[in-house]
Amino acid sequence: MQTYGYIRVSGMDQREDRQLLAMRTLGIPPENLFMDKQSGKDFERTHYRRLTAQLKSGDLLYLKSIDRLGRNYEEIQTQWRMLTKEKGVDIVVLDMELLDTRREKDLLGTFIADLVLQVLSFAAQSERESIRRRQAEGIAAARLRGVRFGRPEKALPEDFEMLVKQWGDGSLRTAELLKRCGISRSTLYVKAGGIRRQDEKENCPKK
Repeated sequence: MQTYGYIRVSGMDQREDRQLLAMRTLGIPPENLFMDKQSGKDFERTHYRRLTAQLKSGDLLYLKSIDRLGRNYEEIQTQWRMLTKEKGVDIVVLDMELLDTRREKDLLGTFIADLVLQVLSFAAQSERESIRRRQAEGIAAARLRGVRFGRPEKALPEDFEMLVKQWGDGSLRTAELLKRCGISRSTLYVKAGGIRRQDEKENCPKK
């Protein structure tokens, strides 16, 4: 029997220290620790694939929390079944004592573990959905307050209107105008169109 640990953090900017410390405390050999630094949106993760290919019946796998197995209820359930039922691997979830498949292998023990797993994986999915919803609501509220997201708009030169007119009458080439203003062609057309519409509005005879 071999003992393994799996660690996942959601991005390169997140730290794995807490999970790694927990695994080392258990005395898991360094060569049996597998870690991925990317989101759980799919299971095409290099080290997770290597781990599952290496696991054999009777091996023991430690996880810090149940959401290391997936991003939603269905994925967590699928991976749990694959590991415990198909491969015959025991799993211990350190943050939840009841999720230890080594305990009480009888029907009641299996039922309790499966029930706890369903509740926790559902809670993990609900929490992620709640976080995304709060983020979306926060962004919408900020936009209503006038907060702008993305790159700040590049300031145009003071003589931009004159340059556009020169461009319009053919005395200034497009490439030269873009270079002098430091903007893209699409931005030029948008800004120049606004100037032209304003000129047309001002020059339109009043009824």
